[in-house]
Amino acid sequence: MMKNISLLGATGSIGVNVLEIVRKFPERFTVCAMAAGNNVELLARQALEFEPEILSVADEQKARELQSLLPAKFKDKITFGAKGNLLVAAFSEAEITVTAIVGSAGLLPTLAAIDAGKNIGLANKETLVMAGKIVMDRVKENGVRLLPIDSEHSAIFQALEAGRKKDVEKIILTASGGPFLGKSSEELQMVTRDQALNHPNWSMGKKISIDSATLMNKGLEVIEAKWLFDVGADTIDVVVHPQSIVHSLVEYHDGSVLAQMGVPDMRIPIAYALSYPERMVLELPSLKLSQCGSLEFIEPDYTTFPALQLAFDALETGGVAPAVLNAANEVAVEAFLGQRISFSEIIRTVARTMDIVHDGSEDNLEHILQADAIARIEAGKFIDAIAKV
Repeated sequence: MMKNISLLGATGSIGVNVLEIVRKFPERFTVCAMAAGNNVELLARQALEFEPEILSVADEQKARELQSLLPAKFKDKITFGAKGNLLVAAFSEAEITVTAIVGSAGLLPTLAAIDAGKNIGLANKETLVMAGKIVMDRVKENGVRLLPIDSEHSAIFQALEAGRKKDVEKIILTASGGPFLGKSSEELQMVTRDQALNHPNWSMGKKISIDSATLMNKGLEVIEAKWLFDVGADTIDVVVHPQSIVHSLVEYHDGSVLAQMGVPDMRIPIAYALSYPERMVLELPSLKLSQCGSLEFIEPDYTTFPALQLAFDALETGGVAPAVLNAANEVAVEAFLGQRISFSEIIRTVARTMDIVHDGSEDNLEHILQADAIARIEAGKFIDAIAKV
Protein backbone atom coordinates (compact mmCIF):
# COMPACT_ATOMS: atom_id res chain seq x y z
CA MET A 1 0.00 0.00 0.00
CA MET A 2 1.36 3.43 -0.98
CA LYS A 3 2.01 5.82 1.92
CA ASN A 4 2.01 9.58 1.33
CA ILE A 5 4.61 11.56 3.28
CA SER A 6 4.69 15.22 4.22
CA LEU A 7 8.30 16.19 4.92
CA LEU A 8 9.33 19.15 7.05
CA GLY A 9 13.07 19.83 6.83
CA ALA A 10 13.56 18.27 3.42
CA THR A 11 17.07 19.64 2.82
CA GLY A 12 18.54 18.78 6.22
CA SER A 13 20.42 15.58 7.02
CA ILE A 14 17.30 13.74 8.21
CA GLY A 15 15.21 14.99 5.30
CA VAL A 16 17.83 13.89 2.77
CA ASN A 17 17.87 10.41 4.33
CA VAL A 18 14.07 10.24 4.30
CA LEU A 19 14.16 10.92 0.57
CA GLU A 20 16.77 8.20 0.12
CA ILE A 21 14.31 5.73 1.62
CA VAL A 22 11.53 7.01 -0.65
CA ARG A 23 13.86 6.75 -3.64
CA LYS A 24 14.71 3.16 -2.74
CA PHE A 25 11.08 2.13 -2.23
CA PRO A 26 9.03 4.05 -4.84
CA GLU A 27 6.33 1.37 -4.71
CA ARG A 28 5.87 2.03 -0.96
CA PHE A 29 6.21 5.80 -0.50
CA THR A 30 5.55 9.10 -2.21
CA VAL A 31 6.27 12.64 -1.00
CA CYS A 32 3.22 14.87 -1.37
CA ALA A 33 4.44 17.95 0.53
CA MET A 34 7.88 19.37 1.35
CA ALA A 35 9.21 22.25 3.45
CA ALA A 36 12.74 23.58 3.78
CA GLY A 37 14.51 26.70 4.96
CA ASN A 38 17.00 28.56 2.81
CA ASN A 39 18.56 25.83 0.65
CA VAL A 40 16.34 26.47 -2.36
CA GLU A 41 18.79 24.96 -4.85
CA LEU A 42 18.59 21.54 -3.21
CA LEU A 43 14.84 21.83 -2.65
CA ALA A 44 14.36 22.63 -6.34
CA ARG A 45 16.22 19.45 -7.33
CA GLN A 46 14.17 17.45 -4.84
CA ALA A 47 10.93 18.96 -6.14
CA LEU A 48 11.79 18.04 -9.73
CA GLU A 49 12.45 14.46 -8.68
CA PHE A 50 9.55 13.84 -6.27
CA GLU A 51 6.95 16.33 -7.63
CA PRO A 52 5.15 17.22 -4.38
CA GLU A 53 1.84 19.06 -4.42
CA ILE A 54 3.05 21.84 -2.10
CA LEU A 55 6.44 23.37 -1.30
CA SER A 56 7.39 25.81 1.44
CA VAL A 57 10.57 27.80 2.14
CA ALA A 58 11.75 30.27 4.76
CA ASP A 59 10.42 33.55 3.39
CA GLU A 60 8.99 35.34 0.37
CA GLN A 61 12.40 36.09 -1.15
CA LYS A 62 13.35 32.40 -1.00
CA ALA A 63 9.97 31.54 -2.53
CA ARG A 64 10.77 33.77 -5.51
CA GLU A 65 14.19 32.16 -5.84
CA LEU A 66 12.62 28.70 -5.75
CA GLN A 67 10.09 29.64 -8.42
CA SER A 68 12.89 30.85 -10.71
CA LEU A 69 14.50 27.41 -10.48
CA LEU A 70 11.35 25.42 -11.25
CA PRO A 71 8.99 25.03 -14.23
CA ALA A 72 5.83 27.14 -14.37
CA LYS A 73 3.67 24.21 -13.19
CA PHE A 74 5.07 24.69 -9.67
CA LYS A 75 4.04 28.36 -9.44
CA ASP A 76 0.85 27.81 -7.47
CA LYS A 77 2.42 25.11 -5.28
CA ILE A 78 4.97 27.35 -3.53
CA THR A 79 4.35 28.98 -0.15
CA PHE A 80 6.63 30.25 2.61
CA GLY A 81 7.22 31.09 6.26
CA ALA A 82 5.51 29.77 9.36
CA LYS A 83 2.19 29.57 7.52
CA GLY A 84 3.81 27.46 4.82
CA ASN A 85 5.19 25.02 7.39
CA LEU A 86 1.72 24.60 8.86
CA LEU A 87 0.21 23.94 5.43
CA VAL A 88 2.84 21.32 4.62
CA ALA A 89 2.53 19.67 8.05
CA ALA A 90 -1.25 19.24 7.80
CA PHE A 91 -1.45 18.62 4.04
CA SER A 92 -4.64 16.67 3.35
CA GLU A 93 -3.13 13.88 1.24
CA ALA A 94 -0.40 12.93 3.76
CA GLU A 95 -0.75 9.85 5.97
CA ILE A 96 2.44 10.57 7.91
CA THR A 97 4.21 13.86 8.56
CA VAL A 98 7.95 13.67 9.20
CA THR A 99 8.99 16.64 11.33
CA ALA A 100 12.71 17.14 10.79
CA ILE A 101 12.90 20.91 11.25
CA VAL A 102 15.69 21.89 13.65
CA GLY A 103 14.77 23.72 16.83
CA SER A 104 11.66 25.25 18.33
CA ALA A 105 10.27 26.01 14.85
CA GLY A 106 9.10 22.40 14.74
CA LEU A 107 6.58 22.68 17.58
CA LEU A 108 3.60 24.39 15.94
CA PRO A 109 3.79 22.44 12.65
CA THR A 110 3.92 19.18 14.59
CA LEU A 111 0.84 20.18 16.58
CA ALA A 112 -0.90 21.17 13.34
CA ALA A 113 -0.15 17.75 11.84
CA ILE A 114 -1.44 15.96 14.94
CA ASP A 115 -4.62 18.04 14.96
CA ALA A 116 -5.10 17.15 11.27
CA GLY A 117 -4.99 13.46 12.19
CA LYS A 118 -1.55 12.68 10.75
CA ASN A 119 0.76 10.08 12.18
CA ILE A 120 4.09 11.65 13.10
CA GLY A 121 7.65 10.58 12.34
CA LEU A 122 9.39 12.72 14.97
CA ALA A 123 12.95 13.89 14.37
CA ASN A 124 12.44 17.25 16.09
CA LYS A 125 13.19 16.63 19.77
CA GLU A 126 12.46 20.25 20.68
CA THR A 127 8.74 19.60 20.13
CA LEU A 128 8.54 17.33 23.17
CA VAL A 129 11.15 19.27 25.14
CA MET A 130 9.08 22.44 24.93
CA ALA A 131 5.55 21.10 25.17
CA GLY A 132 5.67 17.38 25.88
CA LYS A 133 2.45 17.17 27.87
CA ILE A 134 0.45 19.20 25.36
CA VAL A 135 1.79 17.21 22.42
CA MET A 136 1.20 13.77 23.94
CA ASP A 137 -2.29 14.77 25.13
CA ARG A 138 -3.16 15.78 21.56
CA VAL A 139 -1.69 12.55 20.20
CA LYS A 140 -4.12 10.65 22.42
CA GLU A 141 -7.06 12.93 21.65
CA ASN A 142 -6.59 12.58 17.89
CA GLY A 143 -5.82 8.86 17.93
CA VAL A 144 -2.58 9.22 15.95
CA ARG A 145 0.73 7.45 16.36
CA LEU A 146 3.97 9.27 17.19
CA LEU A 147 6.98 7.28 15.96
CA PRO A 148 10.50 8.33 17.01
CA ILE A 149 13.18 8.85 14.37
CA ASP A 150 16.12 9.75 16.62
CA SER A 151 18.32 6.65 16.75
CA GLU A 152 18.26 6.51 20.57
CA HIS A 153 14.50 6.83 20.93
CA SER A 154 13.89 4.42 18.07
CA ALA A 155 16.13 1.95 19.92
CA ILE A 156 14.12 2.35 23.12
CA PHE A 157 10.85 2.05 21.18
CA GLN A 158 12.05 -1.23 19.70
CA ALA A 159 13.36 -2.64 22.99
CA LEU A 160 10.08 -1.79 24.73
CA GLU A 161 8.22 -4.03 22.31
CA ALA A 162 9.91 -7.03 23.94
CA GLY A 163 8.26 -6.52 27.32
CA ARG A 164 5.47 -4.89 29.29
CA LYS A 165 5.76 -1.21 30.10
CA LYS A 166 4.93 -1.82 33.76
CA ASP A 167 7.96 -4.11 34.03
CA VAL A 168 10.46 -1.44 32.96
CA GLU A 169 13.15 -0.61 35.51
CA LYS A 170 15.34 1.77 33.51
CA ILE A 171 15.53 3.43 30.13
CA ILE A 172 19.19 3.92 29.26
CA LEU A 173 20.12 6.44 26.59
CA THR A 174 23.55 6.10 25.03
CA ALA A 175 25.67 9.12 24.15
CA SER A 176 28.70 9.07 21.90
CA GLY A 177 30.38 11.67 24.08
CA GLY A 178 30.96 13.88 21.06
CA PRO A 179 34.37 15.10 19.90
CA PHE A 180 35.56 16.19 23.37
CA LEU A 181 35.14 13.05 25.41
CA GLY A 182 37.82 13.00 28.11
CA LYS A 183 38.68 16.68 27.78
CA SER A 184 38.98 18.86 30.89
CA SER A 185 37.00 22.03 31.59
CA GLU A 186 40.16 24.03 30.92
CA GLU A 187 40.67 22.38 27.55
CA LEU A 188 37.05 23.04 26.58
CA GLN A 189 37.58 26.77 27.02
CA MET A 190 39.92 26.69 24.01
CA VAL A 191 37.61 24.75 21.68
CA THR A 192 37.16 26.18 18.19
CA ARG A 193 34.05 26.21 16.06
CA ASP A 194 35.50 23.72 13.56
CA GLN A 195 36.57 21.33 16.31
CA ALA A 196 33.08 21.37 17.83
CA LEU A 197 31.49 20.64 14.45
CA ASN A 198 33.68 17.59 13.85
CA HIS A 199 31.58 14.76 15.29
CA PRO A 200 33.45 11.41 15.35
CA ASN A 201 30.53 9.14 14.35
CA TRP A 202 27.60 11.00 12.82
CA SER A 203 27.13 13.47 9.97
CA MET A 204 24.69 16.06 11.29
CA GLY A 205 23.67 19.68 10.91
CA LYS A 206 25.63 22.43 12.64
CA LYS A 207 23.26 23.02 15.54
CA ILE A 208 22.91 19.34 16.44
CA SER A 209 26.68 18.86 16.12
CA ILE A 210 27.31 21.60 18.68
CA ASP A 211 24.63 20.17 20.97
CA SER A 212 26.34 16.79 20.75
CA ALA A 213 29.66 18.38 21.66
CA THR A 214 28.21 20.03 24.80
CA LEU A 215 26.04 16.96 25.59
CA MET A 216 22.99 19.23 25.46
CA ASN A 217 21.65 17.01 22.69
CA LYS A 218 21.56 14.12 25.15
CA GLY A 219 19.93 16.33 27.74
CA LEU A 220 17.17 17.25 25.30
CA GLU A 221 16.74 13.56 24.52
CA VAL A 222 16.30 12.80 28.22
CA ILE A 223 13.38 15.25 28.36
CA GLU A 224 11.99 13.88 25.10
CA ALA A 225 12.17 10.32 26.46
CA LYS A 226 10.17 11.28 29.55
CA TRP A 227 7.21 12.32 27.41
CA LEU A 228 7.60 9.86 24.57
CA PHE A 229 7.64 6.82 26.86
CA ASP A 230 5.64 8.25 29.81
CA VAL A 231 8.29 7.61 32.48
CA GLY A 232 9.71 9.62 35.37
CA ALA A 233 13.13 11.26 35.34
CA ASP A 234 14.34 8.70 37.89
CA THR A 235 13.69 5.96 35.31
CA ILE A 236 16.04 7.53 32.74
CA ASP A 237 19.82 7.01 32.75
CA VAL A 238 22.54 8.14 30.35
CA VAL A 239 25.72 6.25 29.57
CA VAL A 240 28.52 7.36 27.26
CA HIS A 241 29.22 4.81 24.53
CA PRO A 242 31.83 6.21 22.11
CA GLN A 243 31.42 3.53 19.44
CA SER A 244 27.72 4.33 18.75
CA ILE A 245 26.93 0.65 18.15
CA VAL A 246 24.43 0.21 20.99
CA HIS A 247 21.86 2.90 20.30
CA SER A 248 20.04 2.61 23.65
CA LEU A 249 18.82 0.01 26.13
CA VAL A 250 15.86 -0.92 28.31
CA GLU A 251 16.27 -2.70 31.64
CA TYR A 252 13.37 -4.72 33.05
CA HIS A 253 12.55 -5.58 36.66
CA ASP A 254 13.84 -9.14 36.27
CA GLY A 255 17.34 -7.89 35.42
CA SER A 256 17.06 -8.39 31.67
CA VAL A 257 18.65 -5.58 29.66
CA LEU A 258 17.64 -5.36 26.00
CA ALA A 259 19.80 -3.33 23.63
CA GLN A 260 19.09 -2.25 20.07
CA MET A 261 22.32 -2.37 18.08
CA GLY A 262 23.30 -1.53 14.54
CA VAL A 263 25.69 0.36 12.32
CA PRO A 264 25.44 4.16 12.90
CA ASP A 265 23.19 4.98 9.95
CA MET A 266 20.08 7.16 10.31
CA ARG A 267 18.32 5.35 7.48
CA ILE A 268 17.61 2.46 9.86
CA PRO A 269 15.41 4.37 12.37
CA ILE A 270 13.89 6.47 9.58
CA ALA A 271 12.84 3.40 7.61
CA TYR A 272 11.41 1.74 10.71
CA ALA A 273 9.28 4.79 11.50
CA LEU A 274 8.01 5.01 7.93
CA SER A 275 7.21 1.31 7.57
CA TYR A 276 6.23 0.41 11.16
CA PRO A 277 5.47 -2.31 12.14
CA GLU A 278 7.22 -3.78 9.11
CA ARG A 279 10.98 -3.87 8.55
CA MET A 280 12.27 -3.21 5.07
CA VAL A 281 15.40 -4.61 3.44
CA LEU A 282 17.77 -1.63 3.32
CA GLU A 283 20.83 -3.48 2.00
CA LEU A 284 23.11 -1.68 4.44
CA PRO A 285 26.33 -3.22 5.79
CA SER A 286 25.66 -5.81 8.47
CA LEU A 287 26.85 -5.23 12.01
CA LYS A 288 29.73 -7.67 12.49
CA LEU A 289 30.39 -7.85 16.21
CA SER A 290 33.67 -9.68 15.68
CA GLN A 291 34.96 -6.59 13.89
CA CYS A 292 33.66 -4.02 16.37
CA GLY A 293 36.47 -4.45 18.86
CA SER A 294 35.82 -3.35 22.42
CA LEU A 295 32.57 -1.58 23.28
CA GLU A 296 32.97 0.99 26.05
CA PHE A 297 30.34 2.28 28.46
CA ILE A 298 31.33 5.24 30.63
CA GLU A 299 29.54 7.31 33.28
CA PRO A 300 28.92 10.86 31.98
CA ASP A 301 31.09 13.63 33.43
CA TYR A 302 28.38 15.96 34.73
CA THR A 303 30.95 18.46 36.02
CA THR A 304 32.86 18.97 32.77
CA PHE A 305 29.66 18.72 30.69
CA PRO A 306 27.00 20.42 32.88
CA ALA A 307 24.42 20.60 30.07
CA LEU A 308 23.21 17.11 30.93
CA GLN A 309 22.57 18.07 34.55
CA LEU A 310 20.77 21.25 33.46
CA ALA A 311 18.40 19.10 31.41
CA PHE A 312 17.63 16.83 34.38
CA ASP A 313 17.11 19.96 36.51
CA ALA A 314 14.68 21.38 33.94
CA LEU A 315 12.79 18.10 33.86
CA GLU A 316 12.52 18.06 37.65
CA THR A 317 11.42 21.71 37.78
CA GLY A 318 8.82 21.19 35.08
CA GLY A 319 6.55 23.96 33.88
CA VAL A 320 8.26 26.07 31.23
CA ALA A 321 11.80 25.21 32.41
CA PRO A 322 12.50 22.77 29.54
CA ALA A 323 11.31 25.37 27.00
CA VAL A 324 13.60 27.98 28.59
CA LEU A 325 16.52 25.54 28.52
CA ASN A 326 15.92 24.90 24.84
CA ALA A 327 15.43 28.54 23.84
CA ALA A 328 18.54 29.76 25.64
CA ASN A 329 20.56 26.94 24.14
CA GLU A 330 19.42 27.77 20.61
CA VAL A 331 20.44 31.42 21.06
CA ALA A 332 23.78 30.47 22.64
CA VAL A 333 24.67 27.92 19.96
CA GLU A 334 23.92 30.47 17.26
CA ALA A 335 26.21 32.95 19.05
CA PHE A 336 28.98 30.35 19.28
CA LEU A 337 28.66 29.46 15.61
CA GLY A 338 28.90 33.20 14.89
CA GLN A 339 32.07 33.25 17.03
CA ARG A 340 30.61 35.77 19.49
CA ILE A 341 31.06 33.56 22.56
CA SER A 342 33.31 30.67 23.55
CA PHE A 343 32.30 27.02 23.70
CA SER A 344 32.12 27.05 27.51
CA GLU A 345 29.91 30.14 27.47
CA ILE A 346 27.11 28.24 25.70
CA ILE A 347 26.11 26.44 28.88
CA ARG A 348 26.84 29.48 31.07
CA THR A 349 24.25 31.33 29.01
CA VAL A 350 21.69 28.54 29.41
CA ALA A 351 22.19 28.29 33.18
CA ARG A 352 21.93 32.05 33.62
CA THR A 353 18.72 32.23 31.59
CA MET A 354 17.13 29.38 33.52
CA ASP A 355 17.76 31.31 36.75
CA ILE A 356 15.86 34.31 35.38
CA VAL A 357 12.94 32.86 33.40
CA HIS A 358 10.75 30.24 35.08
CA ASP A 359 7.09 31.29 35.33
CA GLY A 360 4.41 29.36 33.43
CA SER A 361 2.53 26.09 33.10
CA GLU A 362 3.40 23.06 30.96
CA ASP A 363 -0.32 22.75 30.16
CA ASN A 364 -0.56 26.19 28.57
CA LEU A 365 0.85 26.64 25.06
CA GLU A 366 0.74 30.43 25.36
CA HIS A 367 2.84 30.27 28.55
CA ILE A 368 5.37 28.04 26.80
CA LEU A 369 5.68 30.29 23.75
CA GLN A 370 5.94 33.39 25.96
CA ALA A 371 8.66 31.78 28.09
CA ASP A 372 10.49 30.80 24.89
CA ALA A 373 10.40 34.41 23.67
CA ILE A 374 11.51 35.91 27.00
CA ALA A 375 14.29 33.35 27.36
CA ARG A 376 15.66 34.33 23.95
CA ILE A 377 15.71 37.99 24.94
CA GLU A 378 17.45 37.30 28.27
CA ALA A 379 19.98 34.94 26.68
CA GLY A 380 20.71 37.59 24.06
CA LYS A 381 21.30 40.22 26.74
CA PHE A 382 23.74 37.95 28.57
CA ILE A 383 25.58 37.14 25.36
CA ASP A 384 25.83 40.84 24.48
CA ALA A 385 27.34 41.50 27.90
CA ILE A 386 29.96 38.77 27.81
CA ALA A 387 30.79 39.37 24.14
CA LYS A 388 31.91 42.90 25.02
CA VAL A 389 34.30 41.74 27.74
